Amino acid sequence: MALKVLIAPDKFKGTLPAPAAAEAIARGWRKVRAQDSLELLPISDGGDGFGEVMGRLCGAEIQTVETVDAAHRPVISQWWWERKTRIAIVESATTIGLALLPAGKFQPFELDTFGLGAVLHAAANAGAKRCLLGIGGSATNDGGFGLARALGWQFLNRQGEAIQRWADLHELARLKSPERLTLFDELVVAVDVQNPLLGPSGCTQVFGPQKGLRPEDFEPAERCLARLAAVAEEQLRCKCAGERGAGAAGGLGFGLSFFAKAKLESGFEVFSHYADLGRRMKAAQLVLTGEGRVDDQSFMGKGVGRLANMCRDSGVPCLAFAGEISASAQALELFRRAYALVPDFTSRGNSLAESAFWLTKAAETAASEFDG
Repeated sequence: MALKVLIAPDKFKGTLPAPAAAEAIARGWRKVRAQDSLELLPISDGGDGFGEVMGRLCGAEIQTVETVDAAHRPVISQWWWERKTRIAIVESATTIGLALLPAGKFQPFELDTFGLGAVLHAAANAGAKRCLLGIGGSATNDGGFGLARALGWQFLNRQGEAIQRWADLHELARLKSPERLTLFDELVVAVDVQNPLLGPSGCTQVFGPQKGLRPEDFEPAERCLARLAAVAEEQLRCKCAGERGAGAAGGLGFGLSFFAKAKLESGFEVFSHYADLGRRMKAAQLVLTGEGRVDDQSFMGKGVGRLANMCRDSGVPCLAFAGEISASAQALELFRRAYALVPDFTSRGNSLAESAFWLTKAAETAASEFDG
């Protein structure tokens, strides 16, 4: 019996962007079940790959701008532009992404979000009225300090001197705003996590280690971001620090909400709206999804977990593919079956070197085992 299959993976981080992952899964599935009707829909929840996925959905064209990365090294960054609707799509990872930096060379106190400002200015200068900004995959933990400086905000200590590094924010006494507070009629920030700025579930303690923060760095980092939030609340009555997603991208969610008057939204919801995902799900009889690592964070608002929940609610079986799987057994119950390239099919080294090949092999196996 022929099935209508929706193939909707996220990126396999570091190896395959979401469109390439979808193609690899489709190749394997077709080898065994050529009679099935396949629809390829690469997904994004606001992290790496957001620009390419959303650019395809909106029919936007790639633009480039010269700016700097998180370490202030020159970089040519991409953004996407749809002239008719005046929608700009920006992916912060193409500018300040962790993947752009040599592993272990920079400590997070040396990095900031300044370079993202040039990308937003380029989009505004082109005439964008609405900007969709995905902020996952950042190398930073500065609470949006660098971006704010690029937008014209000044951070002053008690002596009235300008603070130049986010590591010195514990000395912050006053904020001075620029004349222009907004660049767009609407700035929608797609966040891939729901964490607040501060505390045990905040950006420093949860995501800081991924970016190089050591346990002994947590207290000074938290002190700097707490001071930033306190001054923002005291001076401008902003209580953005506790907002869901404020801790996304090292506090960039907070920074954009406060300094750029942005609206934080679930990245998966932003994607779902533009992809008309509800309609596509109604037509599907089987969903194939996946990402580089399926772990417990996959079920904390990220795309693959959200898609699996949609499948459960609608009664559509869902199969998952991953480079590696470390999620709890309870979380994995959302899938009819989950296939890990490592160790089920190959070694970690081979998986990283030939991800598309092994993902295709996994899809072949899944197709041969699927019994409806």
